[in-house]
Order: sequence, then structure tokens, then C-alpha cells
Amino acid sequence: MKIVLQSALLDGYPQFIDELFDEFPDVDFVLAEPDHIVREVKDADVLYGIPDAETFKAAGKLRWLANPAVGVDYLMHRPDIVDSDVVLTNARAPGHEPHANALADHVFGMMLILAHRWPDIMADQRARKWGAGGYGDSFLEISGRTMGILAVGAIGSAVARRAPGFGMDVYAVDKKLTPVPEGVKEVWGPDRLDDLMRVSDWFVVAPPLTHETKGMIDSRRLGLMKRGSHLLVISRGSIVDEDALVDALRSGHIAGAGLDVFAQEPLPADSPLWDQKNVLITPHTAHVTPEMPVGHREVFKENLRRFLANKPFLYVCDKRAGY
Repeated sequence: MKIVLQSALLDGYPQFIDELFDEFPDVDFVLAEPDHIVREVKDADVLYGIPDAETFKAAGKLRWLANPAVGVDYLMHRPDIVDSDVVLTNARAPGHEPHANALADHVFGMMLILAHRWPDIMADQRARKWGAGGYGDSFLEISGRTMGILAVGAIGSAVARRAPGFGMDVYAVDKKLTPVPEGVKEVWGPDRLDDLMRVSDWFVVAPPLTHETKGMIDSRRLGLMKRGSHLLVISRGSIVDEDALVDALRSGHIAGAGLDVFAQEPLPADSPLWDQKNVLITPHTAHVTPEMPVGHREVFKENLRRFLANKPFLYVCDKRAGY
């Protein structure tokens, strides 16, 4: 059996490669550089990586495509892969969520920064100015506020678990109404998304990007939010209409936003989001911790054990749905 490992995804992780060689001595692992991957995948059974069209076309024997991370929404626009018989798995690892925990921590970091005006405070510190911002009564209490979470999968659930510690009431919208995640008072169906936006002081966008969620948070729905509320986008761009968000921020209807993901990445230099004082921008890095790649690669090893034993995979993705 031949497994091709996309080298660009494993740079700096020699220990993982050594672990594969030690545990699976009968497998032919090939660490393929970009210039050689098309040649190497021609007789490969498995590809650990994210293939471009030329690579996937050359992989005539491929049976399993192991996505090295969680998001697979990029495949919604790849009919060559979607229409194929190749099984796709990802590394979401329920029960061990290094990416979800980091993302949830990032959500609360952005909340605290926005609520307590940390950019202004740090600017005063760098300028050696004491209380120049006149902060007085301008901070926001998070306790006693309502958090709305769109989608309580791994990411949304990790956010919800933390919210009661801040004294927040949490409601959510998800296609799956049960079981209700820890920390959530009620989970409503998608037909009540408008209701969720109306009651939320802090609204967290946490679903995968699919045909259903693309553009879901548009100008109409942003207009339903409380005046002075905040929006936090942590899972994927294109779910929120960014032009409509800029309008809502400029009008003051939405008091602030924390954004880690965008419709176009890198975020173009001419995007008006850069110029909004009440916006926090992080470059799609909220999930990156030392623990994250370790957890993802453990998923690959477990699925490889199952593949070799003809057992069902963990975390098989719906290629058409994009998750």
C-alpha cells in the first residue's frame, strides 16, 4: 500500500513522520515535494493533503483522501473530487478538540478586548499617558448578557462551555436540537435564527461554510440585532455579508466586531474593514496552537489503523455539503 504525504503540510514535523514509519512498517510512505507529487500519486492508495486539480486527476488509484485539518468547504467547488468515489475524511476529532478550544478562547479574548477597550488602553500605554481615554463608565459588563451562537458543533459547543463562567445566558441555533450542549439554555431550529439575532448581545458565527450558510447573515439579519450589540465571526468567511457589516458598524447599530475569517483571504488592503475603529481583525490564526497539529495527526493515525483493518473510518465528510 502506498500513501503519499504532502510535504508542505509536514514541514517541521519530523517526529510525526518517524511515528508513521515506526507504527506502520509495511506501508510505503512517500513524502512528496510539490514538484514530484503528481508523479507520486499515480499509484497511491491514500493522499494526506489538499490536492489541486492536476494532482487529483493523476491519482487514478486513490481510495482515501485524508484532509489534514477540519475545514473541507473548499471542495464544494471541486466537482472532480465531489463526484468521485474517493472517501474524504477530516480531522475534527470530537472529544479532543485542539482547534475548537483555541477558537473558543479566541472568542472570549476578542470579547474582553472589545468590552474593555484594550486597543485604546494599549495606545495610551505606548504613549505613556495615564487615563487619556477617559475610560470611566465606558467599559461593558459581559456578565448578565445574552450570547447567541449560530451552530453548536465542536466550535460552538466549546464557546458555550465557557460562557456560564462569564455569567452569560446562552441560546443557540442548530439543525440538531439535541443533545443540548453544556452551557446552552436552549437550542432552536434554523427557522428561529431571526429570534436568536434579536436577543443576542454577543452573536457568535460558528458554522461551516455550506451552500445553506453562505451569506446567511445579511443586512436584514444584522438589522435585527440589538443596537449596541457585537458580532464575532470565528468559523468561516462568506457567512456574513461584509459590506452589510461595515454599514452596520458605521451607523453604530452594531457596536463592534471581532473577525478571524473573511470572504477573501488575505483580506485585501482596500477592504473598509481595516479602517473601522470598532473592529478586531486577526488573520485566520485563532485556531493555531502547538496542540492543534498533534490532535489532527492523531486522527490520521487512527483512521489509518482502521483503513488497514478494513474498519469504518472516523469523521467521513459529506463532500457535497462541505463538512
